[in-house]
Amino acid sequence: MINSKRLLAEFMELVRIDSHSLEERKMADALTKKLQEIGLEVYEDKAGEVYGSDTGNIIARLAGKKEGSAIMFLAHMDRVEPGNGVNPKIEKGIIKSDGTTILASDDCAGIVVILEALRSLKDNNATYPDIEIVFTIAEEKGLLGAKVLDLKELKSKLAFVFDSIGEIGTMIVRAPAQDEIKIVVEGKASHAGIAPEEGINAIQVAAKAISQLKIGRIDSETTNNIGVIQGGRATNIVPDRVELQGETRSLDEKKVTVETAKIAAAFSEQAAAVGAKVDFSAERVYSSFEIKKDEEVSLRAIAVMKKLGLTPEMLAMGGGSDANILNAQGIRCLNLSMGSKKVHTKDEEIALSDMEKAAKLCYSLMIL
Repeated sequence: MINSKRLLAEFMELVRIDSHSLEERKMADALTKKLQEIGLEVYEDKAGEVYGSDTGNIIARLAGKKEGSAIMFLAHMDRVEPGNGVNPKIEKGIIKSDGTTILASDDCAGIVVILEALRSLKDNNATYPDIEIVFTIAEEKGLLGAKVLDLKELKSKLAFVFDSIGEIGTMIVRAPAQDEIKIVVEGKASHAGIAPEEGINAIQVAAKAISQLKIGRIDSETTNNIGVIQGGRATNIVPDRVELQGETRSLDEKKVTVETAKIAAAFSEQAAAVGAKVDFSAERVYSSFEIKKDEEVSLRAIAVMKKLGLTPEMLAMGGGSDANILNAQGIRCLNLSMGSKKVHTKDEEIALSDMEKAAKLCYSLMIL
């Protein structure tokens, strides 16, 4: 059913293609050619123009050979840094980078799983409904490509994105909403040695605000983080400006709103105490979703997994994916594992056997 050698060769090829967020042109061109060779109709949307990327989302269609509703399969083309110059190696069935970069199985593994499933349709002369393929841009930058995907051009109401960690059979059925937070604290500059009392230390204001907050794990559903702090000009100047970036996440959207408000209040209180100013902004990057076990998309996945001898496991996840965007737009979408481990690190790895299982799963979902 699945050609293991072809799967491995394609994975090793694609991870070597540099494809950071908003710089996915080479990957898009390679995937367009591959999809066309398999026999799909391919086009590129205008997402790149929206974000200043060198490419848009790649969308492809394969006309069905039987009656039935269209099904969509997705993966993303970009990767986190450091992801250029990947040099993959395989030892005892485990694929890793040389240790100087990530591996980029997130999400090249998702891409090759889908491509191999499509090729297997041809190899096995299978029958299938209309199939739609979407390879998105800038997923790692906040699901940007999926956000501007023109769903009016797509027929599918069920979708599967291969972009999760865990054993093959893992289904992400709950994922959080996220607020992206930006804060600017403006104090007053003065000479740090001659007249520090005449200044208002913006960094100190920010530090006091952070010290009033619980940072990290808030509860089983909720997290927050202050991840970037930039400020100050010199050691002999009381810093008059500091910029911070953070986030709040929760499986419960109301909790996201509450945690974001707590951060805003802490900074406002500390700034007011010393006469500083705060510019606080928060943007809901994506909404949460929850898919029930008795929904059609779940039932389909569970049936296929059991047929393949896999153990279905319905889990909540702390990170977002393109599934968040599709579910918010009315397309019921599960995020499925393709076996990646230690993603977003230089220790990232994936077992060839897991990719084979994921490809069989993808193929079986196409023909069910």
